[in-house]
Amino acid sequence: MAKHSTRAAVLSMVLIYVYSTMSQAAEELYTNQPSVTPELALAGEYSVGVTTLKAINPQQLNASDFKSIADRPLTLEVWYPASVAPNAIPSTYKNLTRSHKEFELQATAYRDAAPLDNIAMKTSQLTVKESKQFPLIVLSHGYTGYRTIMFYLGEHLASHGYIVVGIDHTDSTNADIDFSAAPGAGFLSTLRNRARDQQFVLDFFTKHDSEIANITNTDKAAIIAYSMGGYGAINTVGGCYAFTAPALQAVGVPAEHSETLLPVFNSCNGGRESTDPRWKSMLAFSPWGGELNIHSTESLNSIKVPSLYVAGSLDDIVGFENGVKSLFNKAGSPETMLMVYQNARHNIAAHPAPQVAYQDDLDIGHHYEPSWDIETLNRINKHMSLAFLNCYVKELDSFCSYLPVREDIAQTKLSDGKLSQTWPGFKERWGTGVSFYRK
Repeated sequence: MAKHSTRAAVLSMVLIYVYSTMSQAAEELYTNQPSVTPELALAGEYSVGVTTLKAINPQQLNASDFKSIADRPLTLEVWYPASVAPNAIPSTYKNLTRSHKEFELQATAYRDAAPLDNIAMKTSQLTVKESKQFPLIVLSHGYTGYRTIMFYLGEHLASHGYIVVGIDHTDSTNADIDFSAAPGAGFLSTLRNRARDQQFVLDFFTKHDSEIANITNTDKAAIIAYSMGGYGAINTVGGCYAFTAPALQAVGVPAEHSETLLPVFNSCNGGRESTDPRWKSMLAFSPWGGELNIHSTESLNSIKVPSLYVAGSLDDIVGFENGVKSLFNKAGSPETMLMVYQNARHNIAAHPAPQVAYQDDLDIGHHYEPSWDIETLNRINKHMSLAFLNCYVKELDSFCSYLPVREDIAQTKLSDGKLSQTWPGFKERWGTGVSFYRK
């Protein structure tokens, strides 16, 4: 009997250890699908490092009262081409769902790996022009979100020779907001600070003294932004806000303060007098503001940077016809494009849901798309983002041809029984349900 009890106790301890180890293991969200992966969604030649930085934007208007001045702290996740030791182990990303459940995701990047220096770059096959420095890409999440919500783009673009910086927008993250009790607690701060945070990151890396900053080309920069991040990005590249008192009241400003606070919110260019010429392009997933006409039509008409809008045709958060499509139609740059996921709603940019998110509608609502597999969306996003950035930021003409000229991705059967050409870089018979429009 004693031996039996001992064996049972040992077995119980082993099972507890196994299950606890399994529960602590980082989740791998992605499968290996090279046979159906678009060409430019495949990883690039560089190993990728990732590091977390703390930054302070000094003397900013305090969003708690819009009167006092305070330093604004930001946490940044930075992906970069790196020199990685042969025995190095990829990192993980820890964060919280909207209901504050913890999760940990497997990365392909290596935590705090040495940035690829100029000596290492000289041994690569790149030309002198390409090997000088890596352009800066800012990743800006929605409301609410977190700096690694598009980590798949951070890792992917860094592997192709970019420095990518994901921002934790203070007052606007899952960790900052109790979405059940006070979902709008950080929204006014988001309205005020989103574009300013994006511009600050560009300025920060211009002045920052570090090994990563030393290989960052801040004269060639772009923004990739999602939802409220997109609202900010449009402003950062020139789309001025045009709030009215009723519009401010609709988003939570008390009626008695709505008139006096208009100057606080109606800014341009991320708080600058003019658009920073270092911004070379903007990619906005499901940007907010079109339905409420938040950005002035005149300023939208004046945007000059190449812009790619991405939307779901059934977006019920920011709207499609009167939302994202309206922003696209009003944009002035002749190099403005719109990619539409047919039958998708708003959740087209985030990584797939961690398992814990399926326990709560509030959490899964941040990730789930009823008609689309999120991994498929992520692969298309990687392909199109790289094509767009290589074309307009690195100015590599060969990549411009990956941006479709035919509206519908679906192939049709021709009279000879063969299929029409697929979009550049996509597998035969792979694409369906995506449309692409140009000015």
